Amino acid sequence: MNRYAALVDGKAGSYGVSFPDLPGCVAMGRTVDEAMLNAEESLREWANDYEARGGKLPNPSPLETVATPEGTQLVAIPLLRSSGTRVRLNVYVDEDVAAYIDNEARRRNMTRTSTLTWMVRRIAQMGG
Repeated sequence: MNRYAALVDGKAGSYGVSFPDLPGCVAMGRTVDEAMLNAEESLREWANDYEARGGKLPNPSPLETVATPEGTQLVAIPLLRSSGTRVRLNVYVDEDVAAYIDNEARRRNMTRTSTLTWMVRRIAQMGG
């Protein structure tokens, strides 16, 4: 999984994210968190469209080489794609963690699998 450098800028109520390696790939949000979540989706859509037009994605620049203009914050956004192929995982978790997963699944009207997938994607988006 590649992580692309992204620059976050803006002020309360209006944040933007741009990708120095990927011209035209941008996202926005009312909060930094929302902008970063939207950036992951924008990155995936931009990459899919670019490749569909015959382009080859550039390798991500190392974060330490990316210029960070004043007023911006440098973050890394993962390129998370859906392969369409499901893989079975057998995992053991603490019963409190399982209860949390189940509660979130009910609250969001999702299955355990969908909830875990959603959680992992969000952690990855936050640079976890």
